Amino acid sequence: MTSTTPEVLRETTLLRFATAGSVDDGKSTLVGRLLHDSKSVLTDQLEAVQRVSASRGQDTPDLALLTDGLRAEREQGITIDVAYRYFATPRRRFILADTPGHVQYTRNMVTGASTAELTVILVDARNGVVEQTRRHAAIAALLRVPHAVLAVNKMDLVGYQESVFAAIAEQFTAYATELGVPEVTAIPISALVGDNVVEPSAHMDWYGGPTVLEHLETVPVSHDLAHCHARLPVQYVIRPQTAEHPDYRGYAGQIAAGTFRVGDPVTVLPSGRTTRVSGIDLLGEPVEAAWTPQSVTLLLEDDIDVSRGDLVVPTQDAPATTQDVEATVCHVADQPLTVGHRVLLKHGTRTVKAIVKDIPARLTLDDLSLHPHPGRLVANDIGRVKIRTAEPLPADSYADSRRTGSFILIDPGDGTTLTAGMVGESFAAPEPVADAGDDDGWDF
Repeated sequence: MTSTTPEVLRETTLLRFATAGSVDDGKSTLVGRLLHDSKSVLTDQLEAVQRVSASRGQDTPDLALLTDGLRAEREQGITIDVAYRYFATPRRRFILADTPGHVQYTRNMVTGASTAELTVILVDARNGVVEQTRRHAAIAALLRVPHAVLAVNKMDLVGYQESVFAAIAEQFTAYATELGVPEVTAIPISALVGDNVVEPSAHMDWYGGPTVLEHLETVPVSHDLAHCHARLPVQYVIRPQTAEHPDYRGYAGQIAAGTFRVGDPVTVLPSGRTTRVSGIDLLGEPVEAAWTPQSVTLLLEDDIDVSRGDLVVPTQDAPATTQDVEATVCHVADQPLTVGHRVLLKHGTRTVKAIVKDIPARLTLDDLSLHPHPGRLVANDIGRVKIRTAEPLPADSYADSRRTGSFILIDPGDGTTLTAGMVGESFAAPEPVADAGDDDGWDF
């Protein structure tokens, strides 16, 4: 798809990033240090942290308390849920997801990293690359997070030795490259002391790279609209029926990818009907073009049937519709996902009935080996699934679009989110078994 969008519109001042690492590697302390040293902490917040730290007999403020907000987290000294923090520097705005380190909270890391453009993976310099480090690197690779930072923490506890840092960086980079992580930047830090977090370290003159904050401020974040296929999931049909606009019919939603312009030929999926964009309303005003992630109302030349859940796409870039979805998924619910499981599949603004027809493989993240045809996925498992939907879905490959190439599976009984899926993403899987049938009305 060609684009004439001005270059300035392709840049963003917002970076979404996530932190990950093993228990006690210092993720929350690093986040607290970033907030504190970048002066993004309110005075009353810092005073509260100082009071709690003093009551525990600590001489200095425990900056991890700035992110560990749940009572259970503070009492146990661990991170349980994803903690989102918003801060800004003169160069860029940030949305940060501080994710848990425990193996049983792997699903939380998937949630936090699913929208991230960068992942900061912490390693304790004393322990090096461990099982959970490899697990988090594999998840970042599966989620196609474009940038990875290896933060080798607690360098003060190993005497700031360059050889320790170099060995860990080499081992991790080799593993991440094998996974297909496109870019790794290794930084030696001490989150507790503040070395190379916001300010350069005076103890590691052998390191000439950026600090963590400097890298976060300068890493290129690609939102090149010229390489995105435009997608608008319809959220609402607007029919004001006023005397001023008696025939107004608009289709409102947030643009998931790309750019729409007045005059563009578009197709509405899954019906396949074609028309042209006759107008675009943004914040109540007509505009000639709109792009992701703006929320707009599209006006179409022809009076065709469009409703919530439909997808408006450029005619020349329309994805194929299918009722057979193959995907890599991370199971997030406590109840297992099994072959023959009846579910609801939510893709964009569209929700359809579906059946899990096969689970060809479960991925062992520790060594990237495959367990063929496990028959079920339990909480935190990552595996391959084949799903049959009751209605055709216009799903992009996750490799092409993280927004329109993803979906969730929902329990139709109680609305629980079961699984997060990535269409088309795959790892080497064994030969599939025959589809599992079902005798009731869900066997499509």
